[in-house]
Amino acid sequence: MNSNQNSNNEDDGKTVAVISYITLIGWIIALVMHSGNKTKLGSFHLRQMLGLMIIAFGISLCSFILAFIPFLGWLVQLGLSISIFIFWLLGLMSAINGEQKPVPYIGKHIQKMFENMF
Repeated sequence: MNSNQNSNNEDDGKTVAVISYITLIGWIIALVMHSGNKTKLGSFHLRQMLGLMIIAFGISLCSFILAFIPFLGWLVQLGLSISIFIFWLLGLMSAINGEQKPVPYIGKHIQKMFENMF
């Protein structure tokens, strides 16, 4: 019976991890699920996605400024948006595989910045 509880706990952590990558609403649902049954995997991916959402919001704000720069602004904006999408996809794949693998370049910084959360 104890192995079933461990298996359920791991499944709950993986579920929280995957759901946290499904938009802001998914992240909030994952946060509520996580508050009832905290796991290291769930905490890790909640922090990763929080950081990605904050960075994406910052990119959205910068897009207003970049919109005034012909062509170059559009290219930079496109590059940043594609980068965030790739980071999101890598984080989601890590969550699906049940791994605590930080997103390249920024993942370790995000974990350090939000280490006391969740």
